[in-house]
Amino acid sequence: MKAVCWYGKHDVRVENVPDPTIMNGRDAIIKITSTAICGSDLHLYNGFIPTMEAGDILGHEFMGEVVETGAEVTNLKKGDKVVVPFTIACGNCFFCKKEIWSACDNSNPTPEAQETLYGYSGSGLFGYSHMMGGFAGGQAEYVRVPFADVGPIKVPDSIDDEKVLFLSDIFPTGYQAAENCDIKEGDTVAIWGAGPVGQFAVKSAFMFGAEKVVLIDHYKDRLKLAKTENENLETINFDEEEVYEKLLDLTGGRGPDSCIDAVGLESHGTSPDALLDYAKAAVFLATDRSHALRQAIFCCRKGGTVSIPGVYGGFLDKFPMGAAFGKGLTFKMGQTNMHKYLRPLLDAIEEGKIDPSFVISHRLKIDDAPNAYEQFNTEKDTWRKIVLKP
Repeated sequence: MKAVCWYGKHDVRVENVPDPTIMNGRDAIIKITSTAICGSDLHLYNGFIPTMEAGDILGHEFMGEVVETGAEVTNLKKGDKVVVPFTIACGNCFFCKKEIWSACDNSNPTPEAQETLYGYSGSGLFGYSHMMGGFAGGQAEYVRVPFADVGPIKVPDSIDDEKVLFLSDIFPTGYQAAENCDIKEGDTVAIWGAGPVGQFAVKSAFMFGAEKVVLIDHYKDRLKLAKTENENLETINFDEEEVYEKLLDLTGGRGPDSCIDAVGLESHGTSPDALLDYAKAAVFLATDRSHALRQAIFCCRKGGTVSIPGVYGGFLDKFPMGAAFGKGLTFKMGQTNMHKYLRPLLDAIEEGKIDPSFVISHRLKIDDAPNAYEQFNTEKDTWRKIVLKP
């Protein structure tokens, strides 16, 4: 089969690789009908995530048709149309039973690296390094899905792939980010990053009843899209306005009730701290560039909440703990507990409350993936969300 394979920093290739096979009674084999390139995949492309190996198959946002199931999979049958969550969960452990699915104890077969770095291992992830289990991803013609009796959600054949594909990651991720803010009537939510997760965080914040939502970025096309999709949205272009002062102006001097960092470890900026991040990362004196998170902490009102769906992988430099402590901030973060949100968000799509396909900017064949990665990495404004068809 064809698959998109990682071979090093800025080196992605489409290769012919062996088809996946059933390895466990709880496995299923899915024929991919749609897959996507996520902003998180650029962290792999840019070499920020360790424990990648040459030939690893990329991709954690995908859906398709069931073509084979293991003996213990009774909820799926051949021909079912399914969306697969990017986190892998067993359904039986302490954390799964508490619906903290992304902390599953049993789905990562190689937990040692995370235990060394973080103290404990989280769940396995598709296509996202051997630290996260070494599972082949879904930017391919076929994929093996472990714990298929727990993860995939069946979707109606009548619904177009593009409306449900993003249930695999970015829609639930933006939704959880907003849910973590514990939004109350009259609240103002500020969101850093107008990429797909930020776009869904905007939609979700309004769904939860926020009175005012402010989206912060410097990509004009992304900000324009968000304004088109959300008539009451406020936006800040940080190349043109000072973020802190503008947020004070929009909130009567109090600051946002909640701040969402939908950027993560490759944050951009022109302030002294951002420039120092670039310099230290270039000489391997730092890992993650956290300018957006610092700014969110600085801008959030006293007693507010900082929600972090953006991916971080290492150690943060110049973290403003004094500001966080002094203002009594609450932090909520982590991989999305995908399984918790699949059914309610599918219902929202079926009821016409949202059409997630609005974020798509490019529709390409899988053979176009190497160029798509290159363009996505350098032209983030116009290359917003890429859907690949095997």
